[in-house]
Amino acid sequence: MPDSAIQRLLEFDEQVRRDRDQSPAFLHRRDRRFALDCRDKGLAPGPGQWLQHVRKLRPPMPSDDPLRRWRHLTAGFAFVGLITGVMAMLGLLFYDGGQRINLTVILAFVLLQCLLAAITTVQAFAGWQPWRWLLRKFSTTTPSAALQPLQPMLMARAAHTGGLMFGIAGLVTLLVLVVIQDLAFGWSTTLDTGSDSYYNLLAFLAAPWNNLWPAAVPDRELVEATRFFRSDSQGTTDPSLWGRWWPFVAMLWVTYVVLPRLVLLAVAAVHPGIRARRELTRHPGMIALQYRMETPALETGNRHNDAADLPDTNTRGELHQLPGGQVLIRWAGAGEPELPDTLSTGYQNILAAGGNASLEHDNGIIEQARNAFAGTPSSPAALVVTRSWEPPTGELADFLSQARKSWPANTLIALVPMAAEPDQPPPVHQLNQWLRFADRSGDSRLVVSAPDMASPQARIDRALQDEHK
Repeated sequence: MPDSAIQRLLEFDEQVRRDRDQSPAFLHRRDRRFALDCRDKGLAPGPGQWLQHVRKLRPPMPSDDPLRRWRHLTAGFAFVGLITGVMAMLGLLFYDGGQRINLTVILAFVLLQCLLAAITTVQAFAGWQPWRWLLRKFSTTTPSAALQPLQPMLMARAAHTGGLMFGIAGLVTLLVLVVIQDLAFGWSTTLDTGSDSYYNLLAFLAAPWNNLWPAAVPDRELVEATRFFRSDSQGTTDPSLWGRWWPFVAMLWVTYVVLPRLVLLAVAAVHPGIRARRELTRHPGMIALQYRMETPALETGNRHNDAADLPDTNTRGELHQLPGGQVLIRWAGAGEPELPDTLSTGYQNILAAGGNASLEHDNGIIEQARNAFAGTPSSPAALVVTRSWEPPTGELADFLSQARKSWPANTLIALVPMAAEPDQPPPVHQLNQWLRFADRSGDSRLVVSAPDMASPQARIDRALQDEHK
């Protein structure tokens, strides 16, 4: 539908306003989960898919069509164009049997229609709103901020619809009058214009249909024979020549009134959709949505609903002895540029996953580790080295969950948080968040290890003693 992009923009703007009542944490989790689901399905997350996802999570919105007023306005312009087209053609072709129908007047009127069509298109592309007074008169509500930049294009579409109906009604009226009346055309002007100059002008205008309908192209003899003057009321021209002009008038009207309006209406029908897509990409809510989809949602360990409370830092987990294993995985660039010898010694398979790596890359790392475990006679073990100061992310939880499904059931997975200084142990509060992460996972074969095997409480006591000294 031509208005689908506009409706998507307006629905997105309405949803962004509704989201202002939600907490930033809820919006982050919702939109990050949506982005991860799209990545798993191989889809590029866009506003259309996001709106479909959000519709499932919220109650139905009112079914009021925001473009209904514009459709009514367009229908009104079309009706007015039909009426005025019939009246204008009746006025141009008024013939009482005495004076001729002056082709010069018809040419001037056609030129006026071309200028109006061009001005309507220019105001749409320039963003002018000369019809603002009309909108205020027929509108009872203020348009949304998202719709206001599209109003010049929508107004141009309505105006071109009216212009096209005007041209079609005028053409039908012309053909009907040709059948039911004996019209006598001629040309005259007060200026000192010769027949040759007038013929050259008409031949230039008739060039588009010169080969399509040769009978609608006037020849030089017809131009010379059908010129009339005010003093020549009777005339000596053959009466049959006065009626030979109607094919030229019909083609002139079709080519310079109907066709330009038809082409510009097609442009006006596409232009609002293109502008709506551009406005959607520049919408402040779209910028915030992209940030939420691209930024991982962090596990902070806060189990309270009151923001004034401090996070729960208590944990029942204990550090485990650093196991010997077959696979070591550096998560999200941990251990760069070089791992300590206490960690890397004895490992033949040192892999990297997470961070900026794609989902396909992470799945490949899981498959490589599974192949390495295939020849292990005893219980396999894998070390996952992380940065201790970075809270556990949902991506890591998904990676471990997928690895657990692919690796042998008895595989021991040891998380090894590393401090910023490789030769220093991680602080106690940083180890606690990893212990809580392992405890919440519910996986008995997921443990936390560190080269320094003193318990967190013992390390706290030792730090206090060092400070006392």
